[in-house]
Amino acid sequence: MDKFDIVAFFAGTSTNAYNYFGAHKITLNGQNGVVFRVFAPNAKNVQLIGNFNNWDGGRHYMYREDSGIFSIFVPNISDYEGYKYKIETQQNTFLDKCDPYAFFSEYRPQTASKVFDLEGFPWLDSDYLKSRNKGFNHPVSIYEVHLGSWQRKPNNDFNSYEELAQSLIPYVKEKGFTHIELLPILEHPFDGSWGYLCTGYFNATSRYGNPKQLMHFIDKCHQNNIGVILDFVPVHFVKDDFGLRQFDGSQLYESGDSQWGSSLFDLGKETVRSFLISSGCFWLDKFHFDGIRVDAVSNIIYYHGNPQNGINYGGLDFIKRFNHYLALNYPTAMLIAEDSSSFSAVTKATIDGGLGFDYKWDLGWMNDTLKYFKLDPIYRKFHHHQLTFSMMYFYSERFLLPLSHDEVVHLKGSIINKMWGNYEDKFSQAKLLYAYMFAHPGKKLNFMGNEFASFDEWNEGRELPWSLNSFPKHQGFERLFRDLNLTYKSQIALYRDDYNPDSFFWIEANNADQSIYIFVRVVADSRLICLFNMTPIHYENYNIGVPWAGSYKEIINTQKEVYGGYGGWNGELLQTFDSYQHQQRQALSLRISAFSGIILAWVPGIKKRGK
Repeated sequence: MDKFDIVAFFAGTSTNAYNYFGAHKITLNGQNGVVFRVFAPNAKNVQLIGNFNNWDGGRHYMYREDSGIFSIFVPNISDYEGYKYKIETQQNTFLDKCDPYAFFSEYRPQTASKVFDLEGFPWLDSDYLKSRNKGFNHPVSIYEVHLGSWQRKPNNDFNSYEELAQSLIPYVKEKGFTHIELLPILEHPFDGSWGYLCTGYFNATSRYGNPKQLMHFIDKCHQNNIGVILDFVPVHFVKDDFGLRQFDGSQLYESGDSQWGSSLFDLGKETVRSFLISSGCFWLDKFHFDGIRVDAVSNIIYYHGNPQNGINYGGLDFIKRFNHYLALNYPTAMLIAEDSSSFSAVTKATIDGGLGFDYKWDLGWMNDTLKYFKLDPIYRKFHHHQLTFSMMYFYSERFLLPLSHDEVVHLKGSIINKMWGNYEDKFSQAKLLYAYMFAHPGKKLNFMGNEFASFDEWNEGRELPWSLNSFPKHQGFERLFRDLNLTYKSQIALYRDDYNPDSFFWIEANNADQSIYIFVRVVADSRLICLFNMTPIHYENYNIGVPWAGSYKEIINTQKEVYGGYGGWNGELLQTFDSYQHQQRQALSLRISAFSGIILAWVPGIKKRGK
């Protein structure tokens, strides 16, 4: 690392500190070996300990520079050698710490870092990366996955990254998803944290193999035109003694405790900013991730995520800088905020005063929608505008609609179990929910298991209940979910100009008594009528106003028998007739089944009745 990079590190603007700190193979004075570097400015001394010296650091005291960086070169060290840093503090105590910049670690519960050379992987994704984009005018349907519980071996062991490439990628492709989002795979000691309490910010967990096996997984995703997004946790880290907490006997990385029983990063400290910015860049650089979803952004904006505690200006400056440098260096990678706050300009560019994210999770949409579907249909008319409210604010940010892992844990119930009614009703309404979700503007995210209507809450200790796929109701549900993805990708009105208000308008937003909603999605000649009946009432000949004369084809009906529904779909082309309905001069008459979601596509070039 040259002088400029060291200056950048202390200025909080370093994007590649991982190329300097950690363990790197080099040749020095004709000898092959590894140079180790660690930042521990408040330490008295640092020793390197490992398998190569029987964990006795007396032979490997590290050289201290004025900057507080300690380094040492050790010859003849190979990949997979375990090591730690023995820190002597100013209080004359000793701390054995794993390497904050390690590229690999021992399999939990062991905690040592391991030497690993990341170079030399034969990537085959250059064509994919050249055509990659942020997805603003493209379909984005994300499959959120926890690798340790998507599928397991018969003995309940984890599958490796390479084994998951053979099973998960074909599944995701067949179901029509465009991206996989991985719950945090940064190294973490406790399975029950799901990866949200990390020790290794440059270190993919060894639960599923080594770093090059993860590279293989991502490379195979790209060869199948599937993007991969990383869940990233810059707010807090685990308190375990071998990790970042009190790293050199001082609060080098932390600023106190969080509400989750972890340590908060000191986001106002420049060296911490360089650490986290470099970590974000690392995953995009070395592993070719296609985006980063930043966890708990509200806790970056406000102290402990509470607006009453005031704005955390150090956190705001950090996240703007983080997004600025990632966008500058990786302009086609997505930056996604999981943000539950009402803070403005989250998806506005940093140069324009925003936080610099590309997308923000619409947690308001998620909460309002799930509350509505829990209601007895008798009472839904009193809460009608819970489903129209999202479009009142939708164009204030670039929103992504999430039904994530957070909604199917901690006794919240699975998505289908949140639905009102009996067994049949729950299936009907869950299908209706997903038709509404895919028709609504905004990119999509679903947690694994949502696609086949899992009744079980997610449990990280076991695989998904795949046996449900042997039951017709679940088979029909899964087929609808696939068809919704395929329809979403094939109809440009459902994804292009998502964030242009000219691409959406209501035909019927106020029919509370019947709890029927009708809106239009339109881009050029892709013109869709989206209708949702939120009650168990069936209508045989229901008239709706439409903006274009001619013919309409039903492309989605959630109550078709093939989806396990009651039938009552509209099989033939529907023709408009002259009639003033819903402030439109043309009308259609169609069958609307109970609890049904319907998408009609205008068919150009067919002779229109009444003309």
